[in-house]
Amino acid sequence: MGIVLKQSLKNITITYLGFAFGAINTLFLYIKILPDQYYGLVTFILASGAILMPLMAFGVHNTMVKFYSNYQDSEKDSFLTLMLLTPLLGILPLAIFTFLFQEQLGVMISQVNPMVKDYVWYIFLVALSMGYFEVFYSWCKVHLKSVFGNFMKEVFGRIGVSFLLLLLYFDVISLDLFFKCLVGLYLLRTGIIKLYAYSIRFPKFNLNFPSNTKEILVYTFLIILGGSAALILLEIDKVMLNQFIKIENVAYYGVAVYIATVIIVPSRAMHQITYPLTAELLNSGNHFALETLYKKTSLTLFIASGILFVLIVLNLDQLYKLLPESYRNGFTIVFLIGLAKVFDSMLGNNNSILFNSKYYKTVLVFGICLALVTIVLNLILIPRLGLEGAALASFISIFIFNLVKLVFVKLKFGFLPFTRATFKVFTTLILLGILFHLLQFSFHPIINIILKSALIVLMYLGILYRFEISEDVSGILSKWLKRKTP
Repeated sequence: MGIVLKQSLKNITITYLGFAFGAINTLFLYIKILPDQYYGLVTFILASGAILMPLMAFGVHNTMVKFYSNYQDSEKDSFLTLMLLTPLLGILPLAIFTFLFQEQLGVMISQVNPMVKDYVWYIFLVALSMGYFEVFYSWCKVHLKSVFGNFMKEVFGRIGVSFLLLLLYFDVISLDLFFKCLVGLYLLRTGIIKLYAYSIRFPKFNLNFPSNTKEILVYTFLIILGGSAALILLEIDKVMLNQFIKIENVAYYGVAVYIATVIIVPSRAMHQITYPLTAELLNSGNHFALETLYKKTSLTLFIASGILFVLIVLNLDQLYKLLPESYRNGFTIVFLIGLAKVFDSMLGNNNSILFNSKYYKTVLVFGICLALVTIVLNLILIPRLGLEGAALASFISIFIFNLVKLVFVKLKFGFLPFTRATFKVFTTLILLGILFHLLQFSFHPIINIILKSALIVLMYLGILYRFEISEDVSGILSKWLKRKTP
């Protein structure tokens, strides 16, 4: 767990830095500078691009991680060449389709919000840049060099957005140019990660593809379906809201979802390094080490995500006092999406196990079925419940999908991620939630948030340390206390 913990801590620091800039953008700059409907348009474009990303990457970002460690060094150039060319199988047909049917696509997505019609190509270019970014990021991850890639993914783009919003605020650029620069920012990010990936291992193009190319392409195609299904579960709500209600509501929903998404920061950071490690353990057949990693990642991520959920829920009313009135009605959305994210985190490296195992085809079928269920639930619940309906649809879908994956790993591998420590953490979180829900301060909202959060975290860490609930967390706290003690 040493290398996992070391790189995960670096990634967590970078990811939280990115989320700090994201919070500044989402909670202050966007809502102060962009009109609500244009903020909703940004959310719609990025969510649509994210859904198309697996097709643009053609599943290569997962395929590279699964197969790379199987090759000898002399065989890796032909494999990497295949990985660089394969995304064109998705990009070229989609580009031709968009060119031929741009008008029809524009009409289809703009029935409720006419302003969306002119941004079809923006969605395509954002999806293209996201796709190849993930390809080159995986190139870095298979060499266990995930930190810079994580910086580019989590921090670079958000700093760039902050800069563009400030330029817009001071009338240096127009609103139209802002959207063009936003697309350019995503393309620039992809170009930089490409150069970094090549600095780690420069490709020697070799068109003598590996002998198992057919197996690789079959896996890649299935991963496209699985990746699309996973992103539909996460992003389709923002896209489908545009089809039913005014686009400014997408902005209100997006802010609430962003607040809840902070919960998965530790998970996103840790998975950058556990994904390739899980692939290696599966390839070597070391199931004992795999079970240990599964349980440790689950406990560590539950400890982190659980306290974040408690902090967010208990401070949400104070945070909303800092936002415009139109953004203050998202408690139900934050609660439902946040709860789903906690369950996500509790599964540890479950996704890595499933998508790198021989059972990935079955799991992909589950994912596709649940993606369809998500779409149906949104079609039913959004017209009836509006924004809360979208959140409820996402919660139900994510909960079912995670439950299926949890049971499937138990049936096929014989282990669960939960231990006695899991239930100790759960009990601690419940007690802290009840105790601090009753404790209210009457200062400025920012002071209230800082004061309550500090008290909760101190008590939480004290309990974890005193009862040694997690070996990894206790080890970090012990080292920190020794350094602070003269």
